[in-house]
Amino acid sequence: MTATAPTDTCLLLERIARQDRAAFRALYHDAGPKLMGVLVRILGTRSEAEDALQEVFTRVWLRAGRFDPSRGAGMTWLVALSRNHAIDRLRARKPEQNDDDAAALIADTAPRAESRLIAKGEARRVTDCFDTLEPARADAVRGAYLDGLSYDVLALRHSIPLNTMRTWLRRSLLKLRECLEQ
Repeated sequence: MTATAPTDTCLLLERIARQDRAAFRALYHDAGPKLMGVLVRILGTRSEAEDALQEVFTRVWLRAGRFDPSRGAGMTWLVALSRNHAIDRLRARKPEQNDDDAAALIADTAPRAESRLIAKGEARRVTDCFDTLEPARADAVRGAYLDGLSYDVLALRHSIPLNTMRTWLRRSLLKLRECLEQ
């Protein structure tokens, strides 16, 4: 099954607001992987992201009637719901204890100076390679692979057709790979 277009997501949300279980299954199948990516990126662990994803879809089931298509795309609403839930989970985490004795027993895992210099050099190379891309294409790559935005959202953001966005991303990644291999 292919990913749904924003209009399809809106229609699914409208059907879910009427308690349509088939629409809920379809939305979970289509949007679940993207929302999982957003949650993993924010929460840091797959297991916590899986728990959060279930809670997000529970909220979708309960709050689908609040979705207003005139205010934005369905996928944008789902990503915002996921992001807000993940941030709430981060805020609810208990702060780590400042036990000096326990801290003394923990090995220092901070990178050594040499490792930091190598990482800094690699980061500079990546930044330099990003600078070889046209600004709009670099923004699209960052949006897709660092921010977890869907191709649909990026196509709308850049006012281009979906297939053109896919071509932009594929060609930009190839150009980045060539640059990094030099």
